[in-house]
Amino acid sequence: MMSRLIQILPEAIANQIAAGEVVQRPASAVKELLENALDAGATEIKLNIKDAGKTLIQIIDNGQGMSSEDATACFGRHATSKIRKIEDLFSINTMGFRGEALASIAAIAQVELKSKRKDDELGTEIHIAGSKINMNDACACQAGTIISVKNLFFNVPARRNFLKSNPVETKHILDEFQRIAIAHPEIQLELIHNGVQIYYLIKGNLRQRLVQLFGKPYNERLIPLEETTDIVQIKGFIGKPEFAKKTRGEQFFFVNDRFIKSPYLNHAVMQAYEQILPKGQYPFYCISLKIDPNKIDINVHPTKQEIKFEDDKLLYTILSAVIKSSIGKFNITPSLDFEGSNTLDHFLAEPTSNIKPSPSFITRSSKMDSHSSFKKDVEGWEGLLDITQEKVDLEIHQDGSTSYSLSPDWGDNTLSSNERSWIQIHNSYIISSIKSGFILVNQELAHERVKFEYYQNLINNQKPNVQQLLFPLDVQCPIADLPLMNELGTHFEALGFDIEHEGDQNFVVRGVPSDLMGKDDPRILEELLEQYKNNQSQLQLEKRDHLALALAKYACIKLGKRLSEEEMQALIDQLFACNQANYSPEGKAIFVSISLEDIHKLFEA
Repeated sequence: MMSRLIQILPEAIANQIAAGEVVQRPASAVKELLENALDAGATEIKLNIKDAGKTLIQIIDNGQGMSSEDATACFGRHATSKIRKIEDLFSINTMGFRGEALASIAAIAQVELKSKRKDDELGTEIHIAGSKINMNDACACQAGTIISVKNLFFNVPARRNFLKSNPVETKHILDEFQRIAIAHPEIQLELIHNGVQIYYLIKGNLRQRLVQLFGKPYNERLIPLEETTDIVQIKGFIGKPEFAKKTRGEQFFFVNDRFIKSPYLNHAVMQAYEQILPKGQYPFYCISLKIDPNKIDINVHPTKQEIKFEDDKLLYTILSAVIKSSIGKFNITPSLDFEGSNTLDHFLAEPTSNIKPSPSFITRSSKMDSHSSFKKDVEGWEGLLDITQEKVDLEIHQDGSTSYSLSPDWGDNTLSSNERSWIQIHNSYIISSIKSGFILVNQELAHERVKFEYYQNLINNQKPNVQQLLFPLDVQCPIADLPLMNELGTHFEALGFDIEHEGDQNFVVRGVPSDLMGKDDPRILEELLEQYKNNQSQLQLEKRDHLALALAKYACIKLGKRLSEEEMQALIDQLFACNQANYSPEGKAIFVSISLEDIHKLFEA
């Protein structure tokens, strides 16, 4: 007789498997517990975490509380008060409904629950660990519920080992907290981490809540959205184009007060901004959609962040049209030059040991006697001409000018650098003839490379060039970015920033790197942090190099900036004095060369 191969899993193992879907990290538990508090009708919720939620996640709410029977039953699998029959799945108005969260959390953590209804004399206290109830007694407690989740994954060490660092896990918790806070501005919320109050959000409207979360400057950045159709009610805010960022972080969709992720609807938003934002810029948006629950299906994924819409194409069209209308209504004029102007002094500011002034420019503006200095400066040009596979002879004349003699294949084509002409096309690309054809230089990538190596040198040598500001800048840093600000503090100093933390989210910028003078931008720290985070997600660099690149991207000239011939000459000479002139720090080609042979072929019959 054959033995059975298929066995029914024990309840504890089944719960741990379910926990793998519902509780992937501390932030997952935070989300589920906050949603339970909302469903209980709480108007005040306090979240207390320790060690990024690994040691403690505690939720204190003033909701309706539970009876002794419900408090015990809530830890059972598929125990829920939200649905009774299959039809209820298609008319869900609560945040939770599966009945999996508490059972899953109790399977992989030590949980303590205290709960009492308003009219009950005593409440209930339950201790449970690894799905096993260790205590179930009456207790004296306040109305509402206190649930403490301790030592997450204590009995699944392999899962705990896969958790990221505390700053990363804390960031995920902050994201979940922010989403709940935005969806419910009418609720008072508090967040405490390791005994320090991070957020205390009073009740208010959505605009007030966004300002509380992201800082006072956001009050002037918001464009309201409001439209009601037979299909959907749309409310919320979008950001003015000039405040767009280089990362997608501050983009929120809510359907019936539930945060969702929808690339399809995100595309509708971006399509509305298409003509007024440059590539790589992402607008702020916080958009709430109210839709008949019968027209959507949220029972797609355990996290409930994916939704199926009955008519997604029509929703796409309506959303894009409403955003375009709101942008037009508030007369938002596109501003594509986000970084301001750059002068010739800005190009030549603080040259490093390997970024030297232009030889041809110096002969017009200053005295230099050493011919050897000029030879060193133009070595980059010799490297460029090597690309064309021509033989190069460099000659330095008595007046300091230089000329390049190439292989006689082209005849007598010697061209003095003083005679070399640069042409800018579309205020974005620099073009010039060389012996074998011409080169085309991307001015933004070229200057980004120059600035990157300059800032690298500053950080490595710890010799900042600080320029004190006549009028210091008051800057408010988003709370979520405070750990990053503290982490990068010494690198900011090495670059030439004089920044003082005045407490909470407030910083004062008293000095900036000398080459940034004239860019008195109160958003400077915000821009640098956004660019830093964007770089981190795409490149593998040291922290200091990430920051050097962030500042280089902020400080460099942009496509669309008109340059004088002197500025073009200075930029090109500095580029070819860099250690790596061919590619940007991100590996993009800075210039291309096109030979006469290729040009001739274009006109052949």
